[in-house]
Amino acid sequence: MARTSLRALLSWKLLAGVGAVAALLVVSLFVGQYDIWRSADGWEMFRATRVPRTIALVLAGAAMAMSGLIMQMLTQNRFVEPTTTGTTEWAGLGLLTTLVFAPHASILVRMVVAVIFAFVGTMVFFLFLRRVTLRSSLVVPIVGIMLGAVVSSISTFFALQTNLLQSLGVWFAGSFTSVISGQYEVLWVVLLVVVAVFFYADKLTVAGLGEDIATNVGLNYGRIVLVGTGLVAVASGVVTVVVGNLPFLGLIVPNIVSMLRGDDMRSNLPWVCVLGVGIVTVCDLLGRTIIAPFEMPVSVILGVVGAVVFVALIVRQTRRGR
Repeated sequence: MARTSLRALLSWKLLAGVGAVAALLVVSLFVGQYDIWRSADGWEMFRATRVPRTIALVLAGAAMAMSGLIMQMLTQNRFVEPTTTGTTEWAGLGLLTTLVFAPHASILVRMVVAVIFAFVGTMVFFLFLRRVTLRSSLVVPIVGIMLGAVVSSISTFFALQTNLLQSLGVWFAGSFTSVISGQYEVLWVVLLVVVAVFFYADKLTVAGLGEDIATNVGLNYGRIVLVGTGLVAVASGVVTVVVGNLPFLGLIVPNIVSMLRGDDMRSNLPWVCVLGVGIVTVCDLLGRTIIAPFEMPVSVILGVVGAVVFVALIVRQTRRGR
């Protein structure tokens, strides 16, 4: 059965998708304004900037797409992901806290604080959600967006008071421009999160059917929510510190995969990771070429694409009468 499951996961379609994304990553390695072929230090710049940037594209894209999948399972809502639940805003508040109280802290310390704040913020969202009696598909993300807006306002206020608004904006821009060797390595933590999600996928899938069903089959629903929230917090916190905000990525990818393949989390996880990496890489390539020699943040392109997909999903669900 294990061999059959492995064969089902490694289908030719998935391998073709991996090949297509790998080709995009190769293109990403050689796209940029710095001439690595003719410059004397071209290959040093290649190793110090292009390679870390491409690795960051892979890890960040997989992390945020996977986080969206987990949150949609736990909330039973297609419109939920870290940027529509306030998780990213809470991670930003944690980052601001380190900038204020420990301005010379290492990236690892900033990551830990951002993860803690992201975890607390996500738990606040779930606790608030338990108080909401109307659980329609639109009310849940509206609640998350409202909570995120409040947290963002608090961050902006304290950033203004401490003259850190520009620094917060740079860190939160959602761009891979500043990803260089020595500053992206904490993103490798995401691989551990992906492995943990894969082995925990069956329980998360059952939890996505509702608390009653999860309890009836002998699962501790509260523990599953706690573990899932922790995994999302780690992934979101790490990506926020290293890259910044990547809006709607966790919304777009799981919905596309779910429409094509159903809701089995274990079999969908490789597709979600591959598609997440592919979308981030395409957006990054567009950002590097649209206004060259200048660069447009990935968050801008993702925001536009994500908003269109978000509205399309709402219209689609409304027409189907759900």
